[in-house]
Amino acid sequence: MKYILLGTGNIANTYVRAMEALPGSELVGCVSRSGKRVQADPALPCWTELDAVSTPFDAVIVATPNGLHGEGIVAAARLGKHVLVEKPLGITVADMDRALEACEAAGVTLAVAYQRRTAPDNQSIKALLEKGALGRVFAADLSAKFYRDQAYYDSGDYRGGYLLDGGGPFMQQACHNIDLYRWFFGMPIQIVSMMGTFTHAIEVEDHGAALLRYSNGMIGTIIASTSTKPGFAARLEVHTGKGSFVMTDDAITQWHFTDVPNPAQSDFHYTHDGATSAAVTDTSAHQRILRDFEHAAQTGSQPIADGHSAKATSELILNIYQGAVDRV
Repeated sequence: MKYILLGTGNIANTYVRAMEALPGSELVGCVSRSGKRVQADPALPCWTELDAVSTPFDAVIVATPNGLHGEGIVAAARLGKHVLVEKPLGITVADMDRALEACEAAGVTLAVAYQRRTAPDNQSIKALLEKGALGRVFAADLSAKFYRDQAYYDSGDYRGGYLLDGGGPFMQQACHNIDLYRWFFGMPIQIVSMMGTFTHAIEVEDHGAALLRYSNGMIGTIIASTSTKPGFAARLEVHTGKGSFVMTDDAITQWHFTDVPNPAQSDFHYTHDGATSAAVTDTSAHQRILRDFEHAAQTGSQPIADGHSAKATSELILNIYQGAVDRV
C-alpha cells in the first residue's frame, strides 16, 4: 500500500522508520499546513492540503495533534482513502461520531494505532479473559506513572492544553495503557476520580487517580501521571478468584495460577515504555499495526483496533474526566 502522512511531527518519524522495514509498503508523501518536512525523510514530497496531493496513494496516516484527528479522518474518507489514525481516535464524542460516519459512508477501513494490542502477552491475556479461564476478576489496578519535564510541554503550543491535546496523561501519555485496560475489562458502570496539576505550568492535569466499579462487581483503579520523576514502567495487577498476574509494559512478569499455564512469551520485550520520553525507537509494534491495517483494508475484515473500539477507549477517558470530584 502507498501512504500519505498527514502531519510531520515527532510521531511521523516513527512511521518513516517502520515503513522502511515493511516491503511492499511505501510512504509517497506528506501533508503539512506549515510546510514543515518530516525530519526522518526530508526528501519526502510535501503538500499543504490533502486535496492537493498529486501522486497516487491508498491510505492516509493521520499523525496530527489529537484535536485534529477527526478533521483528517473525514478529509481522507471523502477522498475514498483508508485511514490509520494515531491514538486517540478523538477527544470529543461529536468528532469521533463524524469520523466514524464519514468512513462508513465512504466504505473505507478506519483503524487506530493502539499497537500495544498486538503484543503477544496482551493477546494471550485477552483470549483467557474472554474464555473466563482465569475466573472472576474482582480487582484490576493500572499504574501509569510517567514523567515529562516542562521542556516537553513547552516544545509545542498545543501540548498541555484541552483544545488539541484533550487532556493530560489520561488522554495523552497513558492512553495506550487505558486502551488495554478497557480492551480487557470493558466499560465500568461507575467512576469517581481526582486529579490536579502539581509540577508543570500547563492547563491540563499532570497527575490523577480513578476508581472504577464494574457490573460484575469488579473494583478497578487507574493512576496516570507525568509528574512521577523519573518515570516508571506501566504496571497492571489483576486479581481473580483463581489467582493473580502482573504485567509490566505489555509483558507478563508474574503469574500465580495453579491450573492455567503461564502464556508469557519470554522472548518478547517492548523497548518503548513511554515512561520518560515520547520518542519511539523500536518500531516493531507500529510495523505490526500497519500490517494488521493493510490486511483489514485489503480483505474487508476488522482491524485489531477499529474505530468503534477505539471510540470506547476515548469515552472511558472522557468519563474519568467527567467523574472528577476534586481538582487541585
